[in-house]
Amino acid sequence: MGHISAVDEQTGRKFYLDDPDDLKPGEPVTFILNLHGGGSVGAWQRAYFPAVDFRNRYRLVIATPSAATKEPMRRWVGEADDAHLHNIVRYVLGKYGADRIKALWLVGHSQGGMTSNRLLLEDPFFQDRVDGWLSLSGGRIGPIDLPDSFFPPGRAAHLRPTGLPRPGQALAPGCDLSFIFAVGEHEMVALPETSPWAEKYGAGPRERRADIVDTEPGQIHDTTREGNSTPAWGLSPRPGVAEVWVYPGARDGRVIADVVRLDKGHTEGLEPKVTEALVQLIVSAPGGKVRVAEAVTASA
Repeated sequence: MGHISAVDEQTGRKFYLDDPDDLKPGEPVTFILNLHGGGSVGAWQRAYFPAVDFRNRYRLVIATPSAATKEPMRRWVGEADDAHLHNIVRYVLGKYGADRIKALWLVGHSQGGMTSNRLLLEDPFFQDRVDGWLSLSGGRIGPIDLPDSFFPPGRAAHLRPTGLPRPGQALAPGCDLSFIFAVGEHEMVALPETSPWAEKYGAGPRERRADIVDTEPGQIHDTTREGNSTPAWGLSPRPGVAEVWVYPGARDGRVIADVVRLDKGHTEGLEPKVTEALVQLIVSAPGGKVRVAEAVTASA
């Protein structure tokens, strides 16, 4: 198939659906639900985190929707969107078969990451099926501190980490899953050297892997702030280097990692090699929750 504009028949809403060009009948796939940030749309997210470019190599199925709420900016709202997200998962399971889904990952940028966190905290449907969460500047379990330059003038105190999912801060879900946090160097004060999620799974101290060196830029950036942005928010796409920190030996093979894109901010699109490295981490993690959850549902 490659790429289609799929339709959620329950709501009439469209979403992008990408899979390998040469997908064979019965072949297992990794399913990624890719959520954009506030003020964005699905088309932007496909370019910001272009996992679609690696769908053939790593046998990926990627669904990329857009939030329904448009004012005062596009954003995910539970009452408006959660049923749609359920329907997308059901659509994919119906199209490919639950037994073919090796793993289901939530990927979310910014408010899409905070939405992923909310779903994993509150929604049994996702708690029972999601094998991993990639937070793209959408909050870290074991929060980061944000620099004042990240926030709009006068809003730093209002948006700093609290007891709720916020920029920089994720809350630990009650379900089992792998967790990867990717962030720009300029949108945090410093990366913590420990992870409560790694401690939960008995992982060892973090280990630095080889840096990722990208000679090509990402595909997109926030053009609404062209000429008026900050390094924390993000500048134009450009090549770069990323640090990779992995917590080894986590129970059940869980993948727990931090990836820091040096000299980058919140909105520069991910470069090709760092995107591929994140996909490699995703497909290396354990899966199987969809199969178990669907089997339980079928037998109920």
